[in-house]
Amino acid sequence: MDQFMNEAIAEAKKGQAHGGIPIGSVLVREGVVIGRGHNKRVQKNDPILHAEIDCLRNAGRIGSYKNTVLYSTLMPCYLCAGAVVQFGIKKVIAAESSNFAGASEFMTAHGVEVVDLDLDSCKQMMSKFIHDQQHLWLEDIGQ
Repeated sequence: MDQFMNEAIAEAKKGQAHGGIPIGSVLVREGVVIGRGHNKRVQKNDPILHAEIDCLRNAGRIGSYKNTVLYSTLMPCYLCAGAVVQFGIKKVIAAESSNFAGASEFMTAHGVEVVDLDLDSCKQMMSKFIHDQQHLWLEDIGQ
């Protein structure tokens, strides 16, 4: 598996270890991680602090995002996909979309290359979380 997806998975596990939702993300430019984050909605009582948003925030102001790749353990939702499109990120690699389809069509329609790795380990991690913490999951996806 790609080293950058492994780093996103480590972020997801970190978030879950701190009582949050196990979704992690890293932003990569020219083979270097320049931002990383995990879902902190529960920990920070912040409804928009999804993994991808935390990752972008931690990357800081980098000027152009056009030569970056965003890795996420789950297909980004419309909030995060909107940030991808807004900042001109041209490629998103998601570990899975079985547990949540996300906004891949939205990103593709806006010129973003979307890759779904369909990783069993990430599908199982999210599936177990959804089963064990259904109320948090439904809150996270706005239901």
